[in-house]
Amino acid sequence: MNCILLTRIHLASTTSTNDVAREMAAQGAPEGTVVTADYQTAGRGRLGRRWLAPPGTSLLCSVLFRPASDAGPLAPVTDLTMICALAAADAVEATADLPVSLKWPNDLVVVRGESWRKLGGLLAETGLSGDRLDFVIVGVGVNVNVPPEVLPDLAPDATSILAETGRMTDREVLLDRFLKGVKGRYERWQTGERPWAEWAARLATLGRPVRVVTGEGEQHGVAEAVDEDGALLLRTPDGNLHRIRTGDVLLAH
Repeated sequence: MNCILLTRIHLASTTSTNDVAREMAAQGAPEGTVVTADYQTAGRGRLGRRWLAPPGTSLLCSVLFRPASDAGPLAPVTDLTMICALAAADAVEATADLPVSLKWPNDLVVVRGESWRKLGGLLAETGLSGDRLDFVIVGVGVNVNVPPEVLPDLAPDATSILAETGRMTDREVLLDRFLKGVKGRYERWQTGERPWAEWAARLATLGRPVRVVTGEGEQHGVAEAVDEDGALLLRTPDGNLHRIRTGDVLLAH
């Protein structure tokens, strides 16, 4: 096992940290390359959505992995996303004393009673050489010092550490804790320790009535569990259990 060495490249402004990390990966950048930015002009979320954040207010970061895998070209992607999600949630809790949960499949949320507000999200992208996995990039965006009055312009359910705590948070301290968490978890993953059980235990989604929107339409039911591949197991009112690999989850009221 090789210990990951993190090397950071910081940009005042860029299109997307994932874009920069992908370009660097294609040029042979080593595993552990980290790209951060104060502002993104074309930040991306899942399903082609834009990720918006005012300059200098958020944690915008992409980490390059080059994992060895004998289990197929995409097998590590889910685990690496879980690792980064857990590291980000831990970093927020340690830095801002703000409890953070995860929403399937890749959001950081703050739970308030019967609702949740989105604090951050993750986007994993891959590079293949033929049928071999060449690299994985996991991008992380966390709303840190976004003023409450700006949040409605970002997304209807958006929140920030500042909005939740009333305090400014040092983004460099948050980043340092996040990267240390990624490094430790990744090195343990290389020895065979999977993040699935801890990730599943942290999901606010499970046990709740939800609506799941996928490319095939919309389903209603109870989010019963997640399997070891990260898929959501949805129990619909007819008693059937559906395995959902990707989609959007909304609370059903």
